[in-house]
Amino acid sequence: MKLRSYMFIGFFLSLLLAIMPFSVNFTNAATPTVVAPVSTTSFTQGVKKTVLDNGLTVLTKEVHTAPVVSVQVWYKVGSRNEVKGENGLSHQLEHLMFKGTTARPVQFGRLFSALGSQFNAFTSYDETVYFGTVQRDKLEALLTLEADRMENSLIGTEQLKSEKRVVISELQGYENSPSFRLDRAVMRDAFPTRAYGLSVGGTKADVEKFTIEQVRNYYQTYYSPDNATLVITGDFATEPVLKVVKETYGKLAKRGNEEKRTRENVAPSSLVASTTKKAPIVLKQPGSASLLQAVYPLPDIKHPDVPAIDVMDAILTGGRSSRLYQALVESGLASSVSGGAAELIEPGWYDISATAAPGQELGKIAQVLQESLEKLQQQPVTIEELNRSKTQLQASYILGNQDITSQANQLGYNQTIAGDYHFIEKYLAAIAKVTPAQVQKVAKTYLNPAKQTIGFFEPTQPDGKPGTSSAGSGRTVENFSPGKPVDPAELAKYLPPATSATDSTKQSLPEEFTLNNGLRVLLLRDRSLPTINLSGQIDAGTEFDGNQKAGLANLTAGNLMNGTKTKNALTLAKILEDRGAGLSFSASREGTSISGEGLSENLPILIQTLSDVLKNATFPAEQLELSRQRALTSLKVKLDDPSGLGRQVFQQAIYPENHPFHSFPTVESLKSITRDDLLGFYQTHYRPDSTTIAIVGDFDPVKVKTLLNQAFDKWQVTGKPPVLKIPSVPFPQTSTRLNKVIPGKAEAVTYIGYSGISRKDPRYYAAVILNQILGGDTLSSRLGTEVRDRLGLTYGIFSGFAAGINPGPFLIQMQTAPVDTQKAIASTLALLKQLREQGVTEAELNAAKRSISNSYPVDLANPSNVSSMILDNAVLGLSRSEIRDFPQRIQAVTMAQMQQAIEDLIKPENLVIVTAGPGDAVPKGS
Repeated sequence: MKLRSYMFIGFFLSLLLAIMPFSVNFTNAATPTVVAPVSTTSFTQGVKKTVLDNGLTVLTKEVHTAPVVSVQVWYKVGSRNEVKGENGLSHQLEHLMFKGTTARPVQFGRLFSALGSQFNAFTSYDETVYFGTVQRDKLEALLTLEADRMENSLIGTEQLKSEKRVVISELQGYENSPSFRLDRAVMRDAFPTRAYGLSVGGTKADVEKFTIEQVRNYYQTYYSPDNATLVITGDFATEPVLKVVKETYGKLAKRGNEEKRTRENVAPSSLVASTTKKAPIVLKQPGSASLLQAVYPLPDIKHPDVPAIDVMDAILTGGRSSRLYQALVESGLASSVSGGAAELIEPGWYDISATAAPGQELGKIAQVLQESLEKLQQQPVTIEELNRSKTQLQASYILGNQDITSQANQLGYNQTIAGDYHFIEKYLAAIAKVTPAQVQKVAKTYLNPAKQTIGFFEPTQPDGKPGTSSAGSGRTVENFSPGKPVDPAELAKYLPPATSATDSTKQSLPEEFTLNNGLRVLLLRDRSLPTINLSGQIDAGTEFDGNQKAGLANLTAGNLMNGTKTKNALTLAKILEDRGAGLSFSASREGTSISGEGLSENLPILIQTLSDVLKNATFPAEQLELSRQRALTSLKVKLDDPSGLGRQVFQQAIYPENHPFHSFPTVESLKSITRDDLLGFYQTHYRPDSTTIAIVGDFDPVKVKTLLNQAFDKWQVTGKPPVLKIPSVPFPQTSTRLNKVIPGKAEAVTYIGYSGISRKDPRYYAAVILNQILGGDTLSSRLGTEVRDRLGLTYGIFSGFAAGINPGPFLIQMQTAPVDTQKAIASTLALLKQLREQGVTEAELNAAKRSISNSYPVDLANPSNVSSMILDNAVLGLSRSEIRDFPQRIQAVTMAQMQQAIEDLIKPENLVIVTAGPGDAVPKGS
């Protein structure tokens, strides 16, 4: 169940910020409840729609929960509007929209970063969207920049040449994924005469042939005010802002051919069902796991069957209690299954995807899938299933709209795709009225075997092992000379002025207390929305695994929801899914994380379920075997992924074999883990005095304290929790090069770095600023400016300090074509040497401080983020006031501290460099 996530099947411009507001994963959710329609007015309450004389639609919604605003521009153009030979034109133009304008010939990512905006863009089937969220005093500046590039974007020869390389790098990166290649083959076969059958991002062959004239004509045709919707949500006053909008956007002229824009690309014959079932598409290529994908044609988003189709999807794939999860995953046939309805401007499709468990045949999975669909067609669904699915859908929209960026997305999507921002109200009201008969009817109508297109991916490398590994002997270019760092003062002249600075609302601090058994709790009441966000951590991370039992912490965490002394796995799942709530556990290096969410009325259920699982998990043997098979599949997929394999090799090259951070699961270690191992790990490490919980949301603190004491008072342990002493790791003595070859890949992924610092290191705040300058932002950092923007060698490059309780690695990551890898590495090393030898300027230091401080309130505007931040600060041993004081600590960093951080932490001669991918072979075009 993907919940209208097809609005984000777009191809993201950069590795900046991915916002998926409607994809709520219900991996867990007993008694059926009567489902009443949710109040839908909150989604559109206070929205004002204004249409300017030039046709621009403006949607404004005041939301005064945080001192931030979101600005989004939705253009009604996507891959649907492309014709043969120009596949990817919408996506290519999206990239070029960041290259500057005639008045501001500078990378717009740098301007947005200077404002402290959290920004990005995406292209999808029906739309191309640009969005940014900033402090409220930067609203006018953001509006000015978006208006400028609506009419005056620079689309020249040099811009197109460099950005073509970046787009091709992006597309070739997708070629690394077997699921992408299978999806492409299935969609081309399902829709051979329609643009929806083409990849949104395009093909390398078409992108290489794009001309300046093509792109400019496309821009002139579709980037017109009357083909766009401007959405503004957040902390502002409507009338003054509308005045600014009219002054800024009202002067933009209509342009382009409106008749061309409104053409329909649906060939009538493509909607007529085949009378015979097609043979499966079979891809036999290098890869890891076996994959299945089935596609069925659907109507458009305005069709009256849409609500019943989405309820049907939730019944089939909405969580652990869903029919296909029970039939395929719980039976051991598949390691995962998912589904989603693409309901778009033109008739869309329903998609079901499954990953086979080790040793299972795709033909058998297809057979069980078909039997499950036939049962849905022949027998009405139960009231219990129906109500559960409705509740999941309704809750997902409330939980998915907790922040203003997501609220703006909701409005923009409904206005652009459905033609009416009120669509959400009608949709949710219709969901509440769906009957068993309607679900059965749409199953019969749309899940017809004769309409199905099904594809199988059969890996030719069944063991999932990478190819040969060798130490790199090729020398990098020694005379590489990086460009001069961007001068913030030069950049500032292109920035629109901000309005008078406003004092940000003081962040409330959480209340902290400890239960009698040692469990730490942090509570922060937020009554702005009827939601709960729960974050937690147990000191039971993979650092306790050891090499022989690597994977033990993850298997333990993954089996917690598989049964307690009084409830089996399905009962636990239904308890939560019946209420649209979620609770999940996952082990990371330094702890097992707890993630819970739901409507505020369901907080007691969340806490009671969490308590039951932490105190009474039973680890049933049959469920352990199923989770082991899923872990083995995940391992194969990871070893077949340049990012996953590269990161593992990189980390194991930094940390010696006896170091806790060296261990990663292997086939042998996963197979060796017994149920007794899980019980032992659980009894040793799952303790109240090793557990911290943070809850943010709409609750009564007094009642929650009582609830927590009642739920956890019988969770008692003796002795002290295990403590692991993590040895420090020095810098490498010399640089080390390692290459891992994975057959069948198109792009390489490279990691560069060494062991870094901990979060409590006194140099941490200087390191945050240093990283912002070096590679913290793909479009505005030195690495992004040089390697991506100027040279066009990579789709994405970024750096980071993984600073935890213990020092984690400092790393730079990039994706490149094999022919560009050496040059990109050389460019990066030269930039590191430049930084080490020349340092940073005062202007760069101040600009980075402003960018970090200005974007921080945006993080605080999302309750889910706040819950995680409060928890992290507590687990890392920081003060409760850190969530409030962080910007001041950033501002307090001096130039002397920055210079010391560079001297201590930037070591160009002592790097570990790991590249994973296709080796030196030139990849074939897509």
